[in-house]
Amino acid sequence: MQILSFFFQEMARIHPCIPSSSSSSSFCSSEREAYTIWMKSLVLNSNGYTVYNSNADVVFRIDNYDNKCSNEVYLMDLRGNVVCTILRKKLLRFGLWECYNDKDCSEPWFEVGKTCNFFKNHSVYNVLVGTNEARSLCSSKHTTEGSFDSLEFKIKDGEGRVEAEVQRKRSSSGVVLGEDVLLVTIEPHVDHIFVMALVAIHALIHHRM
Repeated sequence: MQILSFFFQEMARIHPCIPSSSSSSSFCSSEREAYTIWMKSLVLNSNGYTVYNSNADVVFRIDNYDNKCSNEVYLMDLRGNVVCTILRKKLLRFGLWECYNDKDCSEPWFEVGKTCNFFKNHSVYNVLVGTNEARSLCSSKHTTEGSFDSLEFKIKDGEGRVEAEVQRKRSSSGVVLGEDVLLVTIEPHVDHIFVMALVAIHALIHHRM
């Protein structure tokens, strides 16, 4: 009960994200923002995660029901509207995971694939944004960097600058909450839906959702 009390008290300290007016599929802010993620679905006995804002309102959610490590995942808003679709690719190609932000899933928004890594306890994945046709002209490269045994990781741009960081959440008194309670800090002008999709992919890769 004490852990849950810390959890909900801390959610009230988080600033809400400001949606971008330029696109219905993006969600950005001009300031650094933070979210609390509970790595549980609100649906009883289901896999997924739930994202809260400063008012303890649900802003994003994933409900996988009884399918853990699913090959097809839908990131939704509070009302159940799908904001992006995450698909695991079975073929041997760069796109180990693909994310789509269109209804027809015709062209991937971005792809995630594992890099060659000589550090056994370090998990690094490449993220390429853009369609296959446009990628040679206007691709955007990112990486996710974390450890194999934790949900904590960083998202970096092509220049190595941190765009977002996922950490274990702490209470105001410094108490570390459970492994399934995360703090996600997002830098200004970074798409929040992009970050939330990568949090989901990271959890799926590590068999935590």
